[in-house]
Amino acid sequence: MKRFSILLASLVLSLGLMAQESMRIWQGGESTKVTLASAQSITYGSNGSTVTIAGTTYQTSAIDSITIVPQIVVTYSAASATVSIPASVKSDVTATVDGAYVTLTNANVANEVEVILSGSSTDGGFTYEGSYKATLRLDGLALTSQRGAALDIQCGKRVALVLEDGTTSTLADYAQGTQKACLYCKGHLEVEGGGTLNVSGNLTHAIKTKEYLQLKKSTGTINVLQAQGDAIHAGQYYQQNGGTVNITSTTQADGIQAEYLMLDDDVTPDPDEELNGQVIIKGGTLNIEMTHEDCKAIKADDLVTISGGTFQITASGNGSRGIQTDGSMVIGQEDSNTSITIAAKGGLCTNEDHEDDPHRCMGMKIDGDLTINGGTVTVTNTGSKSRGIKVAGTYTKNGGTVSANFKLG
Repeated sequence: MKRFSILLASLVLSLGLMAQESMRIWQGGESTKVTLASAQSITYGSNGSTVTIAGTTYQTSAIDSITIVPQIVVTYSAASATVSIPASVKSDVTATVDGAYVTLTNANVANEVEVILSGSSTDGGFTYEGSYKATLRLDGLALTSQRGAALDIQCGKRVALVLEDGTTSTLADYAQGTQKACLYCKGHLEVEGGGTLNVSGNLTHAIKTKEYLQLKKSTGTINVLQAQGDAIHAGQYYQQNGGTVNITSTTQADGIQAEYLMLDDDVTPDPDEELNGQVIIKGGTLNIEMTHEDCKAIKADDLVTISGGTFQITASGNGSRGIQTDGSMVIGQEDSNTSITIAAKGGLCTNEDHEDDPHRCMGMKIDGDLTINGGTVTVTNTGSKSRGIKVAGTYTKNGGTVSANFKLG
């Protein structure tokens, strides 16, 4: 089967299907992308034990399969946009273009496609509709929508969002629209690639996913420049393995919020959803500034697990919090150092909705237990009647360094 896959790839190359397509070489569940244009020939080693593709030599026995991935190219230019669809997927993929507003519909339910988005428009947007996983590659894309979301992904499956290395993409949505976010994904969004993404949520959230949002180790930088709602709002869970997230003081609600994915009654958390309501940080950098009243830099409906990463959080709004969870929190240190610095500078919340309970600004508020196994945690509280860390449950310290004022129980 493995030899057959390699022979099949050779056949595809010999047929000259080079435009807007790439191949993925799969090994142990991970893949390496090679454009067909760069793989003009495939060379076998002695006895077929190795194969060289686009200058890289692989052990034949280690290759699980080789697949061909069509690449659809969408290019924006001011008030217009062009879409190029490879012949191999034209029977399944259709595009509707209205000025610089593009809707791409993929009826295929068996094979993945990649969409490359580039160019700029101050009156444009992109919508993807499909029921199978896909990859969207942002290659220096600049979109400001005058109708709704800048990037609207109506796909309930896994969607990879790749920030092409060395590029900067900028998205802004319409302030009078009805969209859920500037960048919205109906399914699971996995972000990777070393580029930079700037997002402005002029109506509500900057980035929102109905299901989980994961930043992979290779992720570059995400800058939330503006958010009338949450900067990042994830259904099911939020996981960060790497990358840098910068959330500015212009955010009107929470910085990063992970909420339960609910059952149909919209009241009960779905027990079948893995890691539901959790925030998981394994690495990367978070710089968050919360200046508005009653906002949380990081908010989770359930468990918060931190095992790496650098946090610089300022909560200066009255009643604001650095990290708040309705569940428990575990802080440790695994593959990378954990350094958490939080400054609680705000005072009592003056929002009229909380007149009966004018709650305090806090560095951390944990409704369950707090367990610290490693890392460095520094929480200062200088705001009037502010607190450092409040733990409703049990506080256990097994390691690490902690500097903070505590309120237990």
